[in-house]
Amino acid sequence: MTTIDLAWGAGPSARYDTLAARFRPIFARIRDGAITRDLERRLPFDELSWLKESGFTTLRLPVESGGFGASLPELFALLIELSEADTNVTNALRSHFGFTEDVLNSRFAEQRARWLPRIAERETVGSGFSESGDAKLAAFSTALVRQGDHWLLNGRKYYTSGSLFADWINLGAVDGDGNPVSALVPTRAAGVAIVDDWDGFGQSLSASGTATFADVLLPDAYVNPSPERFRYATAFFQLVHLATLAGLGRAAATDVARLVGERKRVYSHGNADRIADDPQILQIVGRVRGAAYAAGAIALKAAEAVQRAYEARLAGDDDAETAAVAIADLEVNQAVTVITTLILEATTTLFDALGASAAKRGTGLDRHWRNARTIASHNPRVYRDRIVGDYAVNGTPPPGQYRVGQP
Repeated sequence: MTTIDLAWGAGPSARYDTLAARFRPIFARIRDGAITRDLERRLPFDELSWLKESGFTTLRLPVESGGFGASLPELFALLIELSEADTNVTNALRSHFGFTEDVLNSRFAEQRARWLPRIAERETVGSGFSESGDAKLAAFSTALVRQGDHWLLNGRKYYTSGSLFADWINLGAVDGDGNPVSALVPTRAAGVAIVDDWDGFGQSLSASGTATFADVLLPDAYVNPSPERFRYATAFFQLVHLATLAGLGRAAATDVARLVGERKRVYSHGNADRIADDPQILQIVGRVRGAAYAAGAIALKAAEAVQRAYEARLAGDDDAETAAVAIADLEVNQAVTVITTLILEATTTLFDALGASAAKRGTGLDRHWRNARTIASHNPRVYRDRIVGDYAVNGTPPPGQYRVGQP
């Protein structure tokens, strides 16, 4: 079935359904076990391995480099479909796709030559930038210090989504002089420990816990030539969350429609002898589906802006790139509050279409709201409307980077 057949709208390109067809059977397998994994708290190691084997993690690589040459709108459309299957899996791959953008945008030929083949060989990358506790807003406590012909890494990271499943951790640190530096760390290197201690009530299978580094030796080849990330990184990473919410909304819409169709019991004060014929219940199902449709359409429209930023980078026009990055950030910021509100309301409203039995853990309906609420907390909407309003009124560009910590 295509996205048009399912009334989710056309894909972002003429070839999209052909591209997606390779992965849809895997998405279906992932979705089939989603409720059981959530109930048993079983991490999706197998599910991620299926995606790696299929080449999903190479989507953005050029064809000549061993990938599929997917555009950013194509990537985000596929992330929506993957999120419909399991949002935890999408979150586990968020940093990998971000690192891929780093490599594709790198000014350093040796960086591209070193890491493009590794990505093509299905190696994956997890996250290592966030720090908790007393971490400072504008610095890292994690240190990467030069010692002779190698580097020595010490520190602790949190919110390391995907790292437990990955081959590498892409992390930020400071060098011996306090300057920012970043590096790729093998997850199986001596001195690296990754713990699944994320205890959130949602996204519980994304392994967003702690990673520690104790005297980890790194060669020069693993230290990035520049600590700067690709310029549209802020828009990209936020848009992954929005695509995840859109896919979650589709899953919630599909689940409530199925359960309404299967339901036999009715209320004496209802409007029909079958719950599936009750116009008030059908209205609720339609409202949930409409929210999911709108969220996906908005996310894919914002993806077009991120694609323009990438294309401006390839064209080598710095002024055009700066402008395109700012607009991409604004389009994503404009989408955050709207998509978040749509999906949070939809994952609450769907219970109005069903009886008390819908609250049973075995239905898995609660996971939609829990996951949506958790993703929305990672992608906080509280400041977004102000940022957009400041641009609209005063022409103020959005901030180029978001960090969390103590002042």
